[in-house]
Amino acid sequence: MQKPVFNAKNNGCANFNVSLNCINNRLIIGIFMILQKPKKLNKKDTIGIISPASSPDEFSRVEKGVKYLESLGYRVKVGTNVGKNHGYLAGTDNDRVDDLHAMFKDKDVKAIFTLRGGYGAFRLLDKIDYRLIKNNPKIFVGYSEITSLQMAFFEKAGLMTYAGPMVAVDFYDEVSPYTNEHFWATITSNKKLGKLKFPEIQKLPNLQKGIASGRLIGGNLAVFVALLGTDYFPNLTGKILMIEDVGELPYRVDRMLNQLRLSGAFKKIKGVILGRFVDCHEHDPNKKTLTLGEVISDYIGSLKLPSIYTFPHGHIKDFVTIPFGLKVNLNATKGTVEFTEGAVR
Repeated sequence: MQKPVFNAKNNGCANFNVSLNCINNRLIIGIFMILQKPKKLNKKDTIGIISPASSPDEFSRVEKGVKYLESLGYRVKVGTNVGKNHGYLAGTDNDRVDDLHAMFKDKDVKAIFTLRGGYGAFRLLDKIDYRLIKNNPKIFVGYSEITSLQMAFFEKAGLMTYAGPMVAVDFYDEVSPYTNEHFWATITSNKKLGKLKFPEIQKLPNLQKGIASGRLIGGNLAVFVALLGTDYFPNLTGKILMIEDVGELPYRVDRMLNQLRLSGAFKKIKGVILGRFVDCHEHDPNKKTLTLGEVISDYIGSLKLPSIYTFPHGHIKDFVTIPFGLKVNLNATKGTVEFTEGAVR
């Protein structure tokens, strides 16, 4: 593959340029929306487990993941409807949204971890009580399909969420020391994490040099783009966009990036962090295709924005937990990313 190489509204202030002020551990963004950092997780706290998208193929993954969390000293409460199946969904929409609401209502539950991604979280967006979430800010963890919930929570309730390991995917078997260390450091301490150390190299390659600061937003590209045109797509003004994906052929990535371009998204952001694009290449050697690198270069490389690629986040074993809404410094010239504040309070 040619360079660059990629591993195969409830806020009322969308049109305002905003300043940030820290008041009582909450960040005022614009006039109406408050970005809320959840409280840090302590040992013996209770972690709620839900499956808002698809179910794990084997329930033993749930049991093993729960056992692992308990071995670390946490209490675990599994959602009432976990284990159900409704086609490719982990139960009906009502089943899944009921578990989500129950965990946010439960005063004993301090963090909510999802079991896996898959499909179906999108179907819950207009059924969620965002006032409940806003009034009960908690650590909420997941990635991939869970991006849809995380962006909706950010836009509708101002909640900072965490694109981090999922119970039946990353915690059921051999756990990555790198993923593990970074994740728990992110949600159990209010100290800033500072400049990130990457598992393979310390300096990431860039598409465009430069320096930018802003709050992280984004997630899985396919899921993120599917939110465009809805009330759940986040305000991108002044943000650093982080995107990743898995199993999407280059022409599909082309289509999604073009949709972002046509929407004007690239005119609002201050920088781009490209995570890992796993298995995003054409498998048929006889088909005419652009490479993933060529597609990315056409869209991101042409922007006059600081941008880096192969950032360790996505559908990989060793990955950085991304707190959506966190203030970061991106130095694309030096290939570094710095988390400039704590991700919990």
